Amino acid sequence: MTELDRSAKTIRETILAMVEDRGADKTVCPSEVARRLGGSDEKRWRLLMKPIRAEAVRLAEEGRLSIRRKGRIVDPHDFKGIYRLGFSADGEGISASVLPEA
Repeated sequence: MTELDRSAKTIRETILAMVEDRGADKTVCPSEVARRLGGSDEKRWRLLMKPIRAEAVRLAEEGRLSIRRKGRIVDPHDFKGIYRLGFSADGEGISASVLPEA
């Protein structure tokens, strides 16, 4: 496994865990994920924003979470600007069976 693979896996696990912790009626800002992974140094966590977006899109494609803009679920392939991450479009939570293995 390459460093990039480990990084993508860590990003995915962190996104899923934070969405699950936040709960069904709440969302997570991608910058919160970046700060959790990169710490408080803005230069460091900002570098994580593009990889976080890429993983969020993959997770949305898999139906494991939804990407929201202005409170509405958006197409993961056609959104711009500020977005948030929440439970999947079907309203179900992230079950233990779909969380990544430790």
